[in-house]
Amino acid sequence: MVEMDAIATKNHHQTFNVSTDMQQRGGSKCFDDDGRPKRTGTVWTASAHIITAVIGSGVLSLAWAIAQLGWVAGPVIMVLFSVITYYTSILLSDCYRTGDPVTGKRNYTYMDAIHSNFGGSGFKVKLCGLVQYVNLFGVAIGYTIASSISMMAIERSNCFHKSGGKNPCHMNSNMYMISFGIVEIVFSQIPGFDQLWWLSIVAAVMSFTYSTIGLGLGIGKVIENGSVGGTLTGISIGTVTQTDKFWRTMQALGDIAFAYSYSFVLIEIQDTVKSPPSESKTMRKATFISVAVTTAFYMLCGCFGYAAFGDSSPGNLLTGFGFYNPYWLLDIANAAIVIHLIGSYQVCCQPIFAFIEKNVAQRFPDSSFVNKEIEIPLLGFHPYKLNLFRLVWRTILVIVNTVISMLLPFFNDIGGLIGALGFWPLTVYFPVEMYIIQKGMPKWSPKWMCLQMLSFACLLMTVGAAAGSIAGIIIDLQTCKPFNTNY
Repeated sequence: MVEMDAIATKNHHQTFNVSTDMQQRGGSKCFDDDGRPKRTGTVWTASAHIITAVIGSGVLSLAWAIAQLGWVAGPVIMVLFSVITYYTSILLSDCYRTGDPVTGKRNYTYMDAIHSNFGGSGFKVKLCGLVQYVNLFGVAIGYTIASSISMMAIERSNCFHKSGGKNPCHMNSNMYMISFGIVEIVFSQIPGFDQLWWLSIVAAVMSFTYSTIGLGLGIGKVIENGSVGGTLTGISIGTVTQTDKFWRTMQALGDIAFAYSYSFVLIEIQDTVKSPPSESKTMRKATFISVAVTTAFYMLCGCFGYAAFGDSSPGNLLTGFGFYNPYWLLDIANAAIVIHLIGSYQVCCQPIFAFIEKNVAQRFPDSSFVNKEIEIPLLGFHPYKLNLFRLVWRTILVIVNTVISMLLPFFNDIGGLIGALGFWPLTVYFPVEMYIIQKGMPKWSPKWMCLQMLSFACLLMTVGAAAGSIAGIIIDLQTCKPFNTNY
């Protein structure tokens, strides 16, 4: 319940006293051991949150990523990323409570866990905060771009259908990004994660919808072709230059990393889970379910997409117009993408919202603009509590995000860069280092060495993926006109 940090700051000392009493009594029917209202999350709600955060627009670029890597390296690297993500997520979930995994002090956010394990406000804590929130902001940009492309794809598929494929149906993405931004301004007023469960479930259902449609169309295309496309080593030199092959391979790693990104919101999701059993046990199950389901969908969608189109696999399977018919099914798939991304956007932005609101509330504890809540009656529902600061600041953030998306509307390149920049520090390095501290692991012990080798290997992949994505962005910028990029 991330949003509670901002709301409860003014009553911090009262909460602390209640928390102490609750810990002595082992909690109550209405409150948890920290004095906050009883958490109600389960394995299934946590799984829905994770699937919403993971199965996003990244799935649509996997056919392109496998096309760069080939039939051998593509699936192997995808499985490798899933194993690494699952393992480091388990390490991170053990850091939700500092000390004892059952009764230790709760860490409400990823940053709280960093602060508890590294102590104070040192360089590592500040670096983690910078990387996490920049990455979350970048993911929201990626989702804005992806949603606009899907909205355009709906209009373009209808245009292609009416013209019989004769009209190129070019259009500008700005209107669609602005429309998506307006919707997100409305949904951003949902205070926090615990009130997002229904949106996450809807988004998770939508992710399965469009992934299944993409898979079905891929299978249909393979059957229509009568053969399996692609090669063992991916797109060949000659079709692209040797330099392009290298950079595309690196960018493909970033795209796969982007498709598995969710560790930066794992602690926030874990803070919605009820206990007993311990939160870490619940998250182990939720993480296994989510990563297993995600990997199965990713393998099927990516591999069948590559099998259908081979080296010419589009950067976005459902909007790159590898498929034109049935156009109505493409419309359903792209509508599902947009609905899913509305939810994913909120899952990614809630930690940013909570962080800023918590710090501003601490700095201005007596400000009515920051702390006062105005009750607005809703017919048939509980009154909505409007906070003016939340309204203004969240609206500004969504507007800034939308403007940047309009300036850099490159789905594959931005996705690859975001995935690269967030993978090593947030998914691997900090979880590994916190786990080592949490368990008091001796330096140079066999397990310590193995964890450090894992971290270093992932660092090398991150550097390569970031370089490949930056090279792609530089190439795209040569033909891009700000606010005037047409598809």
